[in-house]
Amino acid sequence: MAYKNSDPSVPLVTVEDIVRNHWSKYGRNYYCRWDFEGMPSVGANNMMDKMRSDISTNTGRVIGKYTISKADDFIYVDPVDGSVTKKQGIRFLMSDGSRIVFRLSGTAGSGATVRMYIEQYEPDSTKLDLKVSDALSDLVVVALQLCDIKTFCGTETPSVIT
Repeated sequence: MAYKNSDPSVPLVTVEDIVRNHWSKYGRNYYCRWDFEGMPSVGANNMMDKMRSDISTNTGRVIGKYTISKADDFIYVDPVDGSVTKKQGIRFLMSDGSRIVFRLSGTAGSGATVRMYIEQYEPDSTKLDLKVSDALSDLVVVALQLCDIKTFCGTETPSVIT
């Protein structure tokens, strides 16, 4: 902001101006997270296990307008001590760069939280002003098909969307 507004005699350049200029030059990444809180732990774990068992059959699969170039169960490697934590979530990486990630947390006693992350790059300058929900609607449909949360947990309605 300071750099863009160094001359007080010219009109103020806003954060929105900077962001829109960036999008027009580089495109826009649309992103959202759906949290399904208080899900039955058994159902949520079974859902994750089902996606995990389908990794090889989902890799290369065409679903809707997307091709899954890679499905995996990702791990975390600590950069300090090198420790490895497995089963950090299921990723679906699409050939167009879009991705869907499912993570599970809070599986003890009071229910589980399933987090669904959706991200898609949009290079088309005519589609840079879409509402996030509109921009990601097709990918959300794919995500819900891939996880089948309705069958495993009884709902497709998230508690929170961010």
